[in-house]
Amino acid sequence: MLFLNNPEATDDALSILRDPINFNFYVIFLLVAVLYLYFNEMNKGNWNGIAAGMMLYMIHWFVEIINGIVQFFSGHALWTVPTGTAYLVLIGLGIELNLMFAIAGLATSKLLPEDRSEKIFGIPKMLLIGIGNAALASIIEIFLIMTPAFVWVYEWWNALTVFIFVYIPFFVGAAYAYYWNPKKQKLVIGSIALINVVLLIIFAGILPAILGTIVI
Repeated sequence: MLFLNNPEATDDALSILRDPINFNFYVIFLLVAVLYLYFNEMNKGNWNGIAAGMMLYMIHWFVEIINGIVQFFSGHALWTVPTGTAYLVLIGLGIELNLMFAIAGLATSKLLPEDRSEKIFGIPKMLLIGIGNAALASIIEIFLIMTPAFVWVYEWWNALTVFIFVYIPFFVGAAYAYYWNPKKQKLVIGSIALINVVLLIIFAGILPAILGTIVI
């Protein structure tokens, strides 16, 4: 079989994509909670922690945009959120997940050692922390797909592939960004953000205007 689950999950997700019909006010609370966490870190001058948070968040957006582009070209995204969200931002991204990933990198930074050269069994501790968090996120996603709110569409997209292609870049990227100098942090994170903006302009703005349909 080509699909792990019924391909109707794609249609279900597209039917609520950026439709405010399911909006709930708890989204406002979550947004304020995220802002509070970042404002608190700014007040403490924890710019490295903020960089870790933004690194993961920008990679998260890039991956979600790519998932939407896969949907456009193949007819089905790798994963979808067909129900259970107050607002579906992209086909595989509910607003709750988006706000959670906004702080996931910041949370990861709290586990990182002050000395980037610190090792465990000869392996950089920051790398192990990144991989460990990636593994934990992949395990959590296994339980998430047991609910109707999250679907792995293709049969070959599973906990291993999401671990390698999604969560390792997320958490290892955040761990390493924590130790970069400010210039490199701004350059790398800013570059990924720019790529995301360009892709959104093309696939969520220009192409829909030309084709008269939702692209991502």
